[in-house]
Amino acid sequence: MPLLKTVTFVHTLLAGHVVAGARVIDATMGNGHDTLQLARLVGDTGHVYAFDIQSEALAATAARLGCENLRARATLIQDSHARMLDYLSEPINAIVFNLGYLPGADKSCATQATSTLAAVRNALTLLAPGGLLLITIYWGHPAGASEKKVLEPFVAQLSPEQYRVLKYEFINRANPAPYLLAIERFTN
Repeated sequence: MPLLKTVTFVHTLLAGHVVAGARVIDATMGNGHDTLQLARLVGDTGHVYAFDIQSEALAATAARLGCENLRARATLIQDSHARMLDYLSEPINAIVFNLGYLPGADKSCATQATSTLAAVRNALTLLAPGGLLLITIYWGHPAGASEKKVLEPFVAQLSPEQYRVLKYEFINRANPAPYLLAIERFTN
């Protein structure tokens, strides 16, 4: 099997983890690719909660879901991922962050270290035992470099009695190549 691009690897991990009936979050909706993948996986009895601050992201994602008649499986929320606790309190089976900026839109509107760290902290409080949290970091722009600087030390100090933390990255590509932090919660 060939090695996978980071986003493809994220979808592979999700497919092996998210089952019908799951409750999941796409913390950075973007153009809706992760939201769509999650909507496919949760089936008719599960649900996706997707966050983005840009109206263009919600429109693109709604259209993408609509093309596959999956719009009813997702709640699209125009708000910061850092405010997810304002909308959710139930245990969540999987949470995905694809950091950076909306492809094809204003690159100055990118995820930021402070709100992303707050969102990851909140995500961990929602993550159910056995849950999976995936964070793709694009650190080739200033905001992404700042996110890398705060997120890596934060996830590295997570309790090994509660979490498994993996870093999936290419080591033979010119940096700054995107990479994945994968966190699995295995206890209450």
